[in-house]
Amino acid sequence: MEYEEWKAILAPYNNAVEELKVKFKNIRKEFLEKGDYSPIEFVTGRTKKIASIVAKVKKINATDIEKDIEDIAGIRIMCQFVEDIYTIVELIKNRTDMIVVHEKDYIKNYKESGYRSYHVIIKYPINTVSGSKEVLCEIQIRTLAMNFWATIEHSLKYKYDHYIPDTLAIRLRRAADAAFLLDQEMGEIREDIMNAQAMYRMRELAVKDVLDRIQEVRELGFTNSSIQYQRRLDMIQNSMEDVKEVLELKKEIGEKLEEFKNQKIKE
Repeated sequence: MEYEEWKAILAPYNNAVEELKVKFKNIRKEFLEKGDYSPIEFVTGRTKKIASIVAKVKKINATDIEKDIEDIAGIRIMCQFVEDIYTIVELIKNRTDMIVVHEKDYIKNYKESGYRSYHVIIKYPINTVSGSKEVLCEIQIRTLAMNFWATIEHSLKYKYDHYIPDTLAIRLRRAADAAFLLDQEMGEIREDIMNAQAMYRMRELAVKDVLDRIQEVRELGFTNSSIQYQRRLDMIQNSMEDVKEVLELKKEIGEKLEEFKNQKIKE
C-alpha cells in the first residue's frame, strides 16, 4: 500500500485522537472549575504507526484493517486511584457521542505478566470531507503506578524483541504486584488525599483572586495600598498558613475595592 493511501486511511483516526483528547481534558477541566475532584489526572493519545499496523496485520491475519484492528486510534487516561478508573468507565458508557463496543478489565483479571489496566473499545463518529465515518478507538484507563510499570515493560519488550528473559519477567511481575499494592494503600487513604488536594486547589484559586484584586487596586491608582496587600499576601504564603487567612485577605481587599471605586466616582 502506498504512503498516500495510508495517509487517507489514518486521517480520520488522527482526527478522532485529537477530538477525544480535547473532550477528556475538558471533562477534567469541568470537574475542577466546579471545585470538584477530577477522576482524570491527565490524558494522552496517539495514532498507531504504519509499521506497527502492518506487523499486527501479519500477527492476527487481519483481512479488514478498519474492523480487525481496534487500537489504530488510542487514548490513555491516567488516574490517581483505582476507584477513579471505574468512575471513568461509567462516564464513557453514559456519553452519547461514543458507543462502547466491548471492554476488558485487566485489573480484576490482570495478565500473567502483571499488566493491569482497563481497556474500552469505542466507536467514534468523525465528520470528513466525504461524510460521516465511524472509527474504532481503544481507551486505556490506568493509575499512575500502573502506567509507570507498563511503560517499563514496554521498553523491556522492545529491548528483548517481545521475549523478556524468565528471570527478568519474574522480577517484573513482583514489581507489578508492588505497584498494585501501592494503589491499594493509596485507596485506603483516598479520602484524606482528596481532601488535602481540594484544600490546596481552593488555596490556589483564592491566591489568584487576591492577586487579581491587588492588580485592580493598583490600576485604580492606589499604589501604596496595593503594595501593602502584596506584602501581606507574601507573608501568608511564606508562612504556609491555611486557606482561611487567604480568604480573609480576599474578602478585605474586595470590600476596600468598593470604597476605592466609590471614591473614584466622586472624584
